[in-house]
Amino acid sequence: MKKQYLLAPGPTPVPPEVLLAMSRPIIHHRSPDFIPVIQDVRKDLKWLFQTEQEVITVAGSGTAGMEASISNFMSPGDKILAVNGGKFGERWAKIATAFGVTTIEIKVNWGESVNVSEIKAHLDKDPSIRGVYVQASETSTGVAHDVKSIAEITKTRENTILVVDAITALGVTNLPMDLWGIDILITGSQKALMLPPGLACIGVSEKAWKHQSQAKCSRFYLDLKREKDNLLKDTNAWTPAVTLWIGLATSLKMMREEGLENVFARHSKLARATREGVKGFGLEVFAKNAPSDAVTAVLAPEGFDGEALYKNLRKQYGITAAGGQDQLKGKVFRLSHMGYSDTFDIITAISGVEMALYRMGYKHPLGSGVAKAQAVLIED
Repeated sequence: MKKQYLLAPGPTPVPPEVLLAMSRPIIHHRSPDFIPVIQDVRKDLKWLFQTEQEVITVAGSGTAGMEASISNFMSPGDKILAVNGGKFGERWAKIATAFGVTTIEIKVNWGESVNVSEIKAHLDKDPSIRGVYVQASETSTGVAHDVKSIAEITKTRENTILVVDAITALGVTNLPMDLWGIDILITGSQKALMLPPGLACIGVSEKAWKHQSQAKCSRFYLDLKREKDNLLKDTNAWTPAVTLWIGLATSLKMMREEGLENVFARHSKLARATREGVKGFGLEVFAKNAPSDAVTAVLAPEGFDGEALYKNLRKQYGITAAGGQDQLKGKVFRLSHMGYSDTFDIITAISGVEMALYRMGYKHPLGSGVAKAQAVLIED
């Protein structure tokens, strides 16, 4: 027998309480039974997003939220500014192109966070730019971008909205939507929300709704205004993912019981323990600055294949982590510490990496990384 450990940056583990809630007999989405679920989710998503605005939930992955953030708020011929610092940053331009929207890219070296002054320079030079699109946490590189500083630049520009892909950041780190002036904030169910894949949640500011009223890109299923109008009546525009909504109500309740600040503090500690653990075993964190608290990308040692390590972790120890993407394939491996994660998930991850690498011929004292991780994890 081999126990399985899911330590990849999505899907992430689902708590037993959530699984039990979703195992109940299905209910009809237009029946009175579903109304309390919608009401709980509406209330608790506002709490999580730290907003007074409605948070729209649609059936689809996080990419559905990314697509909706362009199709609902832009018109063909509009220009957006997108930060491209990884696999998901480059997705903005691909989506925009599909809708006839022009993308000006700020290309950032993978492993680095964006220089915020570049964003300001572009907006000062071209006030016609209708949106700034950025990841809060670039999942492919384990880097966090400075959303707060970017919002300081965009919030006074009525012509420009700030769109933040927080798919691996919301519920991990502090992103107060209303306080900072984030216009569109997106997450997905299979990350810190501790659910299976299948839901995208999108917070929209009053400023962004004004843009939506003028936007002319085609849309039908992902029409956020239609969803909002229905949500205000405690219903959905289309058939929702009923079971996932029930699970979401449960996972949000668990997060509320833990407390938002405690959720952030837990993720911060687990992230620090992971980084110190891999460094204690002689490895290097890929993020050169601003590492994400959701996922850590680790450089494979010189002469070792990160893809082979990722596969050996699963084959030998039942640990599913993640490999590198595109130009990082074989060069890094990634460990998640978001959502339903705690102390011994980190110990498992670090000890698994140590043993798998040791068996591959990497000679470093076993337990040295675990000891460094433990030193962080026992902090009060």
